[in-house]
Amino acid sequence: MKSKIIMTIFAGATLISCANKHTISDEHHLVIERQGSFTVGGQHIKREGIYDGKTFTGFFTPNEAGQTMHVDHAYVDYQIPVNARSHSIIYVHGYGGSGMTWTSTPDGREGFATLMLRKGYPSYVMDLPGRGRAGKTSAETTVKPQANEQFWFDIWRIGEWPNYNEGVQFPTDSAAFSQFFRAMTPNIGTGNPANDVATIGLLAERIGANILVTHSAGSLPGWLAAANSDQIKAVVAYEPGAYLFPEGEIPEPIEGLTGGTRGIPVSVDDFKKLVKKPIVIYFGDYIPEEVTHQLGGENWRVRLQMGRKFVEAVNRHGGKATLVELPKIGIKGNTHFLMSDLNNNDLVDLLVRWFEENGLN
Repeated sequence: MKSKIIMTIFAGATLISCANKHTISDEHHLVIERQGSFTVGGQHIKREGIYDGKTFTGFFTPNEAGQTMHVDHAYVDYQIPVNARSHSIIYVHGYGGSGMTWTSTPDGREGFATLMLRKGYPSYVMDLPGRGRAGKTSAETTVKPQANEQFWFDIWRIGEWPNYNEGVQFPTDSAAFSQFFRAMTPNIGTGNPANDVATIGLLAERIGANILVTHSAGSLPGWLAAANSDQIKAVVAYEPGAYLFPEGEIPEPIEGLTGGTRGIPVSVDDFKKLVKKPIVIYFGDYIPEEVTHQLGGENWRVRLQMGRKFVEAVNRHGGKATLVELPKIGIKGNTHFLMSDLNNNDLVDLLVRWFEENGLN
């Protein structure tokens, strides 16, 4: 009898010990309280006529009369860690991307969103309408196969094909190269950016107080959504491709080899809504100050320069915007996909410090 009591006590103590070990996340364990997925936004379309459920016209050639389709929504993958912080993070991908931009890396390390989960921040990772797992679209479209990976290798400043940039933080093995480009996904959406803006805004309203984190082309719908949502409390933009300016204060376009860039006009009222929120912009390495014939360097030279004008405009209107050029603070070698580069842990630490400085913890 005594031995049974001792074993019961030991087993109970072991269970309590194990439970205590897994109530928080540490460097080895990541404890998720809740996770799942859902769609947000989109259209519900109904065809004219009456549905005939007794006639078969083919699995892929249905009689659409009276039938419906739910389309043009975004897909959201979410994870809530134990002891979560009060502000969730919405992650928005850029051109050619999906939520994979944030959840994984080409060489199998933990993605940016996972690293931020370890810091206690709930993650809501989006596939924008027509991309990735949000591919049910109202657009009639054709996907044309294109051999273009060496072009994007250059544009995204991984290097100048076939050479990698010196000191680059991108993994340089062939397996990572394959994984990176296999993650690209076509955009089969309607081409209407208002759909992207609407889904980001609806997600923000659904989850409450959040920080919006965007990458590249995802910055434009991000800026617009932030200007129209009280639940988006701050904006973090990694190498944004476009910027908003108040009407009447649009800077001159900046010309460049890949077409240059120009400011996007919005009403003064919308701009003032945006500047109420703390904003930080991060740019990586290999971006020259002077005109160059390098595709990647030139493409991001003009966007970095326009970013400086944007930050100046935000602060002139009473906002709090910061542009961080990583090489200037000693963080070197980052590509356009800096959030999945080899030093993404350093970028997470940098972002968390910015959160702390702006009362976002």
